[in-house]
Amino acid sequence: MNELEIRPYRAEDETAVIDLWRQCELIVPWNNPRADILRKCADSPELFFIGLVDNDIIATCMAGYDGHRGWIYYLAVAGAWQRQGIATRLVRHAEASLIELGCAKIDLMVRNTNDSVIAFYKSIGYGNDPVVVLSKRLLEDEAHDFT
Repeated sequence: MNELEIRPYRAEDETAVIDLWRQCELIVPWNNPRADILRKCADSPELFFIGLVDNDIIATCMAGYDGHRGWIYYLAVAGAWQRQGIATRLVRHAEASLIELGCAKIDLMVRNTNDSVIAFYKSIGYGNDPVVVLSKRLLEDEAHDFT
């Protein structure tokens, strides 16, 4: 494998990132990926990581930190590059970045039907907490057709 480069997201990455998210089935009708990218870039763009090989975007990992807990979102690796340690490297990069900010714990959400992703996270040290995730949508994103 050629060398993986991890760098912060850049505006010119948008189309390739959304295409990757679509390929990895991370886009759902109630989340507009462009709006999610804009929100992330307005808050803490230094925690939005892009994985590249030979200047091609093959992976993403979006992290967040609110001063209490860290979060991981939009972890994606292009199909041809999966099962080569890239997702683990991106998660470890996000973890190190969050530790530098003083983050003591990371939470993440995985759809309970996504057994392979749950198995991946468990294999790198994540476990189920005895919690229920509740949510409330405060803003409705524009309808989109990114799928």
